[in-house]
Amino acid sequence: MKSRIAGIFAAVLGLALVVGCSDKKGSGAAESKSPQPAARFVVGLDESFPPMGFRNEKGEIVGFDVDLAREAAKRMGVEVVFQPIDWKAKELELNGKKIDAIWNGFTITEDRKKAMSFTRPYLKNRQVIIVSGSSAIAGKAGLAGKRVGTQESSAGFEVVEADPALKASLKSFNTYPDFVAALTDIKAGRIDAVIGDEILARYYAGKEKDVFKILDEALIDEEYGVGLRLGDTELRDRLQKALDDMARDGTAARISEAWFGKDIYLK
Repeated sequence: MKSRIAGIFAAVLGLALVVGCSDKKGSGAAESKSPQPAARFVVGLDESFPPMGFRNEKGEIVGFDVDLAREAAKRMGVEVVFQPIDWKAKELELNGKKIDAIWNGFTITEDRKKAMSFTRPYLKNRQVIIVSGSSAIAGKAGLAGKRVGTQESSAGFEVVEADPALKASLKSFNTYPDFVAALTDIKAGRIDAVIGDEILARYYAGKEKDVFKILDEALIDEEYGVGLRLGDTELRDRLQKALDDMARDGTAARISEAWFGKDIYLK
């Protein structure tokens, strides 16, 4: 009797071991077939900066830089994530590793090059003076005694701060969280002019004809690039290769034509 019970127990135990091994093998096979998640490439941007990066009527983040970033990320084999940030805290966001890049009509300056790494320039821009369509202001000299605004921590802000004579001549110098708020104050008559990016200014001037006027005299010529952490040279080089390939095969030109009606991408 004992020998029969022992035999039955051994058979049950053997079956359990076989089933257990089978389950582990099946589980391992399933895991090996599961796709590994792609590395994330987090792009920090100002979500109110058309046509570079902004929210459309559906609340989706769209724009020229957004399309460039999507295509570059696809070529690098990474998942792109767009993270709206407080523009004045952009360097803290980057260095704190909350984002991997600043990509949103980001002007390359000597001061910024000390704090981060940049791709090669991909677009030309100018800092211009934007006034209402009925304004009598004709140039920089006409800003004396006027109320002027710009986005906080923007290239326009830096232009005024770097020109003490210009700043001292103004009646007031107002900063805003974004250029949309500054342009709204022009329409409301609360300020007389905005200093900002020509690309953004032309986008709004085209949408609201006769509401805004862009003066011919530019305050400074500049170039846009993608900003990355100083130590992220591998990421910068991979991104630069993707951008170079996009320029070479015509993809960057097609994206430019879709947003600006012509190819203004720097080769």
